[in-house]
Amino acid sequence: MGKTHLAIALGYLATQARIKTKFITAQDLLLQLEIAQQTNRLQHYFKKVINTTKLLIIDEFGYIKLNANQANLFFQVINKRYETGSIIITSNLSFTKFKEVLNNDEALTTAILDRLIHHSHILNIQGESYRLKQKREAGVLLELEKSL
Repeated sequence: MGKTHLAIALGYLATQARIKTKFITAQDLLLQLEIAQQTNRLQHYFKKVINTTKLLIIDEFGYIKLNANQANLFFQVINKRYETGSIIITSNLSFTKFKEVLNNDEALTTAILDRLIHHSHILNIQGESYRLKQKREAGVLLELEKSL
């Protein structure tokens, strides 16, 4: 599929154009947000990390389901960057599945998607994973599939 590869390539091009860029997995972002919140440094984190980049790339959104606090923190990231900086999010999920990840909070999901979709370019990449395709072409997966 190549979602991460594409996001990295876009991030690289942005840095070559001297655009300050941050790449982070959704899981790492949420961990950092929770730590900042627990240490009463959340506003500092937003000011120094989230709001200082022109391009924020959040990779692998949707692999973990968020609790209510995490979903709220994710909303704050999206809301603070809305119309002030660009965001790239990679995910295997369709928008209809975001609610399940965002603690089944329909209002929060709607608010996040409203901000993400406005002014956006959506790329729907279909097909086999780039990594799996490489391994299959090298014959590695065939051997593994036979042993299973």
